[in-house]
Amino acid sequence: QVQLVESGGGMVQAGDSLRLSCAASGRAFSTYTMAWFRRAPGKEREIVARIVWSTGSTYYTDSVKGRFTISRDNAKNTMYLEMNNVKPEDTAVYYCAAAKPRIVIQYDYWGQGTQVTVSF
Repeated sequence: QVQLVESGGGMVQAGDSLRLSCAASGRAFSTYTMAWFRRAPGKEREIVARIVWSTGSTYYTDSVKGRFTISRDNAKNTMYLEMNNVKPEDTAVYYCAAAKPRIVIQYDYWGQGTQVTVSF
């Protein structure tokens, strides 16, 4: 059974930095695609960033480009989201997710979420 556990959320002010962590357990993730999603109040869930575990290839949604950085630590089986210059619109519950290798990405495992609140 795969388990994903997020941590690092909290309340910060606009312009601050925050680092989220996603600890993965249950198997090796060398062939997986991992991602951070978020769901803001009253909005649909959206993908924030994605990383291919084996290659380190990344993707970012436009609103976080240049501010957020996704990374992973193979030895610790942990994925990170470094959030810099956060904005109030970044307020959301952030989830990490893992996708088995497929032609079309479909996320199979999800964490419980961690709240990020950014005030003015």
